[in-house]
Amino acid sequence: MLANIFLSPKLLFIIFTRFAIISILASCSPRMDTRGNLPNPDMLANIEVGQVNKRQVIELIGSPSTVELFNGESWYYISEKTETKAFFEPKTTNRKVVIIRFNKRGIVKEIKTIGLKEARNIKMVDRVTPTAGREMNILRQLFGNIGRFEGSNNGAMVPGK
Repeated sequence: MLANIFLSPKLLFIIFTRFAIISILASCSPRMDTRGNLPNPDMLANIEVGQVNKRQVIELIGSPSTVELFNGESWYYISEKTETKAFFEPKTTNRKVVIIRFNKRGIVKEIKTIGLKEARNIKMVDRVTPTAGREMNILRQLFGNIGRFEGSNNGAMVPGK
């Protein structure tokens, strides 16, 4: 009698249905991704403007995500958190940029933090830059070099001669 209770089709259906519902709900939970290099706020508080140099900044919070291109007087620590639900596009939930600016002697002169609210939405350009030359199909790419090589005096194949 006990075996009939556990093997009844109705009970198996209930177990299967509950398992399917739990699996579906679990698969719809968002996936959180964190990217970038965001310094520890406690360590960032140890950086005193006018007192700390570049080497000390690296020792305290690590190397920056990027450095100002020309002078190297500004360091950027960039971090972003995104949330992805199922197959939808990821949504940015948090973005923080810490900018540390140095004077000419390499001493910190300013620390600035920019969040997601201060960010600007930049529209990307859809144009395509044309290139010189002709477009090649797959057959021309595969067989285009046939006959372009000539033999040299010793019989070795040399391209372009």
